[in-house]
Amino acid sequence: MDDPRGRLREIGFSEADAATLADHFLDAERRGKHSHGLSRVDWLADLPELDPAARPDLVASEPGYERWDGGGAVGYLTLAAICDAQLADPPATARVVVASRCFPTGVLGYWVRRLADGGLVAALTATSPARLASPDGGPPLAGTNPIAIAVPSSDGRPLVADVSMGRVTHGDVLTGDAAPEELVPFGGDRAHKSFALAVGVQMLVGALAGEGPGAVLVVARPEFDPVPGLRSLATGVRLPGDR
Repeated sequence: MDDPRGRLREIGFSEADAATLADHFLDAERRGKHSHGLSRVDWLADLPELDPAARPDLVASEPGYERWDGGGAVGYLTLAAICDAQLADPPATARVVVASRCFPTGVLGYWVRRLADGGLVAALTATSPARLASPDGGPPLAGTNPIAIAVPSSDGRPLVADVSMGRVTHGDVLTGDAAPEELVPFGGDRAHKSFALAVGVQMLVGALAGEGPGAVLVVARPEFDPVPGLRSLATGVRLPGDR
């Protein structure tokens, strides 16, 4: 599937939404994140209660804060609308953006990179259905709950860090690249640290976005330009987000 837009239109997405989704999936493929790439097209089609025509809604806006409701739209399109809104009207200094009913969200690094390419510092996290149990056992209590951070750079190459709390991703399980029992907090005998982060994110997003998967974004105008200095120190070392 070289161009997934046709298949996405068959599923019921508009031309514009199909292009938005296709760009996300193809970017994931280019970056080697195949579990979040084209394999997700048919997975979307099988999502229960999928409504390709649903639209996210900005339900609250004040200086420094926005709240969005996914309104039944897939999370990719909710985050796309949020990113478009931040780039069209950047905060005077900083803004917290909360999105409820926002799932699936895909590769979070994709969204913060868009914001950094537009000159904004961004930190984004999002929750998913509970899949991670405590290393000590018990039921799944948190999603894989990635955190992505992007910082723009005067050299035109933002630094983008994007880390999930799972040793593997749910996408790896869906594509058969990992077994379900491998979906545990990363860190081996230190996995309690990533489990603590996963639970912390779960509660943070739950407190701000409510029940069910959601997302929280912090976006700000940079005051300084630290990335070129880091690159000069890291000669020959691949930094997060580099290709």
